[in-house]
Amino acid sequence: MAMFEDYYIITQKDLEDIKDSISTQDLPSAINTIKEYLKQQDLVELNIGVTGESGSGKSTFVNAFRGLGDEDEGSAETGTIETTMESKDYLHPKYKNVKVWDLPGIGTPNFKADEYLELVQFERYDFFIIIASERFRECHTQLVKEIMRMGKRFYFVRSKIDFCIIAEERKRKKNFDQKKTLDTIREDCENGLRNIGIEDPVVFLISGWELGKYDFNQLQERMEKELPQHKRRVLMLALPNITLEINEKKKKALEENIGKVALLSACVATVPIPGLSVGVDLAIVKTEIETYYSTFGLDDPSLQKLCEKSGKTIEELKSLMKSPLRFGINLASILSLLGAASLAVAENAVEYVASLIPILGTVVAGGMSYVTVSRMLKRALDDIAEDARTVLMASVGTAV
Repeated sequence: MAMFEDYYIITQKDLEDIKDSISTQDLPSAINTIKEYLKQQDLVELNIGVTGESGSGKSTFVNAFRGLGDEDEGSAETGTIETTMESKDYLHPKYKNVKVWDLPGIGTPNFKADEYLELVQFERYDFFIIIASERFRECHTQLVKEIMRMGKRFYFVRSKIDFCIIAEERKRKKNFDQKKTLDTIREDCENGLRNIGIEDPVVFLISGWELGKYDFNQLQERMEKELPQHKRRVLMLALPNITLEINEKKKKALEENIGKVALLSACVATVPIPGLSVGVDLAIVKTEIETYYSTFGLDDPSLQKLCEKSGKTIEELKSLMKSPLRFGINLASILSLLGAASLAVAENAVEYVASLIPILGTVVAGGMSYVTVSRMLKRALDDIAEDARTVLMASVGTAV
C-alpha cells in the first residue's frame, strides 16, 4: 500500500488485494478486514520533543498539547523545580501514534548541546519545541545550532504569556494595550536571540493554561507547513480543538479521507456476497462518524473536560448541537443521513470509479456504493464540524 509518499491514494493493486481477501470471508470477517485497512493510517508516528530550562513550563505544554490539564490522569508532572530527569514519552489520549516527549531541562553549568541531543536520542523526533519562560539564553543557542546541524526542525516558544499580560495590565491599568504588549515581548525575545547568534528567529507566544490564545494558531500552521504530507494529517487530528482555525483544518483533514473510504465501499459492493455491501457500508460509516466525534472533542469524556473548564454542563453543550447523530450513533441516525444528504457528488469522482471497472467489476454496484457512502459521510462531517464550532464558541463565551 502506498502509505507514505502518496498518502491519500488507493491504488488499483490495493483494491484488488482487498477484493480478493474479502471474497472468501463471511460478513463479520470482511468488516474487520476493511476496518483494519483503514487503521493503517494510524500507524504513522509523530514524535515531538519539548525542551527548555527548568521551570519554563515544558510539562504544562506537554499536557496542554494533548488536551490535558496538569492534574488529569496521564499528565506530565509539573513543578517549579526540574521534575524531568530523563526523556519521557506521553501518549496522546486518543491517538496512540502521537508521542509528546518531555525532555530533561537544559541550562545547567555542564550543559553541552551535542551530548544532550545524543542523550535524548535526537533522531527519533520529528521536531523540537524549545521553551523559555523569560529570555532565551546561550544554552538555547547552543541547542539550536546543534539541532540545525543535525537537520531537524525546531520552534521557539515563549511560555507563561498569561502571567505577563496580567502583570502588565495591573501596572498600566487604563493605558494597557494587549497587542502592543505582546508585540513588545515577541520583539524582545527575537532581538535577544539575534544578539546571541540566531539569524531571523521566530518566537511564538504561548500560555499553557490558555493554549487557544495568543500565537498557538501561528505555531500549528508553521508545524503543519513544514511536516511531510503523511504526518500533517496526524498532527491536525491530534491537536486539541481549541480554536476555530483548528476546527476548520480538522474538518479538511477528515474530508480528504472520505474518497478513500468510499472507494473501499465501492470495492466491497462488487463482491457477490448477500448483504455484504450494506453491512460493510454501515460499519464503515459508523466507524468514521465515531472518529469525527472523537477528533472534534464531542465524545462524552471530552465534553466533560470542556465542562470542567467552561463551567457549563454536558446537557447545556449538547442542547446546542443540531446533528441527528447527537442522540447516539445507531442504525436510525445513520440512515437519516442518507435521506437528508443533498450535496451532489462531484462528477469527476464518479468518473474515477468508472475508471476502476476492471478492478471493481461493475460500475453500477461500485458507483452506487461510492455515492451513498460519500454523501452520508460528507453530511455527517458537515454537521459534526458545525456542532463542534458551536460548542467551542459557547465554551469560550463567544456569541454564535
